[in-house]
Amino acid sequence: MAESASVRLEQLGREGRQQPNPGQPDPEALHFWSRFIAPFVRLAFRPVLEGGDNLAREGPYLLVANHSGLGNADIACLIETMVGQPRAHFPAAMVHPVSFNSWPAGGWMARLGAIPSTYEAALGALSQGVPVLVFPGGDIEATRPVWRARCVDFGGRKGFLKIAREASVPIVPMGIRGSHFTAPILFRSRLLSKLLVFPYLTGVRRFPVTLLGVMGAIALLAASPRVGSPVAAAMAVLWMVLPLSQIPWIPWSVRIRVGKPIPVDELLPDATEETLDRAYGRVRGAVEDLVKTRERAEETA
Repeated sequence: MAESASVRLEQLGREGRQQPNPGQPDPEALHFWSRFIAPFVRLAFRPVLEGGDNLAREGPYLLVANHSGLGNADIACLIETMVGQPRAHFPAAMVHPVSFNSWPAGGWMARLGAIPSTYEAALGALSQGVPVLVFPGGDIEATRPVWRARCVDFGGRKGFLKIAREASVPIVPMGIRGSHFTAPILFRSRLLSKLLVFPYLTGVRRFPVTLLGVMGAIALLAASPRVGSPVAAAMAVLWMVLPLSQIPWIPWSVRIRVGKPIPVDELLPDATEETLDRAYGRVRGAVEDLVKTRERAEETA
């Protein structure tokens, strides 16, 4: 049975090997990270990884996590806590194809072992024995308002379960807390995404309006007596659209907690919709428990 599953995974993953070395960061990229970026990440977010023993040192698994604060602090803190961990591979993070193919972030993501968020790429990495990190909630969860920071919302997306079933790999839940406060989001809007044009064209269906974006826009509009109202308005809109308005700028402690692996045979004994719904609820609940367990621990400390 194990051999047939291995052969099946090999067949499924063969076409998905879009990255030559998923989960294996380029040494030069890691050196640059350690020297120039890691000190700022440690100073601003003080990331801590708990439950690292639940991550297998070798072999594939699907690491399923919540996604917050537009994802920037999440990824930075995960990279920092994973560096130096005793394992053959980094988890290959699944990144939206639009972001993955954009410059300059896309090139850095590839050099840090990330893969596009497609079934083929995930199966390709898993077939090489590389663990894969997935944020099922994606943009739905990453752009939620700041007052919903401790909620885990996968948006009903169950694709990660199908990947785990096809690859016959365990699911490892992971809860991340604190990163949503590093880039506070006031609200999100489908209408704004279309009105601003550029976000909609790049695949952003729910445009997040951040606190930093609003503060910058107000400051630029205040300059209208000097530069004129049309110019000030254009500058304010441009600021809102630029990624600079979405960077993590508030120092906040980020805590990452890893739960125990869930065997796929136990989670998905069959492929019925009822089983998928039950598995979805269990994994989402496990991730949320990890977030709230940390919260309870801090409250009682």
